[in-house]
Amino acid sequence: MAPLKSLEELCPFIDSNFLTFCASHGIFTVEDFLIRDLYVLAAFAEQQPASEKLKQGITQILSIIDATERQPWVNGLELLEDARENKNILSIGFEGVDVLLGGGLREGQLTEIVGPSSSGKTQVCLRAASNVAKNYKAEVFYMDTGNSFSPQRISGFVNWKPGTALDWSEQSMLQRVMTSISCHSVFNIFALFDVLHQLEFNLRSQTCKGDRRVQLLIIDSISSLITPILGGSSSQGHALMISAGTLLKKIAHEHNIAVLVTNHTVGGDRGTSKPALGESWKSVPHVRLQLSRDAGSNVCQASILKHSSMASGMTARFVIYE
Repeated sequence: MAPLKSLEELCPFIDSNFLTFCASHGIFTVEDFLIRDLYVLAAFAEQQPASEKLKQGITQILSIIDATERQPWVNGLELLEDARENKNILSIGFEGVDVLLGGGLREGQLTEIVGPSSSGKTQVCLRAASNVAKNYKAEVFYMDTGNSFSPQRISGFVNWKPGTALDWSEQSMLQRVMTSISCHSVFNIFALFDVLHQLEFNLRSQTCKGDRRVQLLIIDSISSLITPILGGSSSQGHALMISAGTLLKKIAHEHNIAVLVTNHTVGGDRGTSKPALGESWKSVPHVRLQLSRDAGSNVCQASILKHSSMASGMTARFVIYE
């Protein structure tokens, strides 16, 4: 989480007095600021001797956050050229899913996989991580929110030979793939912001490891981090959710990274299920893919809910081997 003190050079009203005022209310970072009731904070500022400067500081921080999250205007030709020249398509490794998505995950975009428990969401994430690390010789950044990351499953995807010993070349391949996947355990929304800000800093300052770079960011699952902060009459959880989505899309666009997140389903009208996180989150992903799994089977079905170039409602079947 970015500390408020880091904004001092940008804002003349964010001085030691302002920082002391914020600290007295438990506000030390931008995320702390976002989840506060700003009307209450402004009321407290009114009671201080330097009330006008404090209120101007609050306004300036809001302006910085707004400017950071707002994307610049681009025309259609710029978008087309960007899609053609800068955005590779990364195969997930499940043929049916890749065909359905027009080749796989597109760099610069946020793809969401929606489905109930045991529908195959984590298996798709693990397969994508292993496939990108193996076949693209790329770095994969994997954020695990439910202790579901399985190095054994990755090993199986890379060398699917149960019960047999690996030769030297297979061992070398497996070692390269596993060292290319960086896994981070994240259990709340604030830890998510911490890791994303650190990743963003590293991406801006990193030196290339040969020809490798981070090409895939996975969060399994985003909904387990966001759901606990939603609900009630407060808008703080909603603000944090939109900020997280905006930051993910910003990282994807600026660094040509494919972002893959998973989301669970909740009950909808007439007994049907729908993606969790509500209507506001619905507009965040570029691509939404819904998974289901045949009862007692390894056969899964994927269907497009949203895609920029593929028709909604298209489906494909694929098999997850245990």
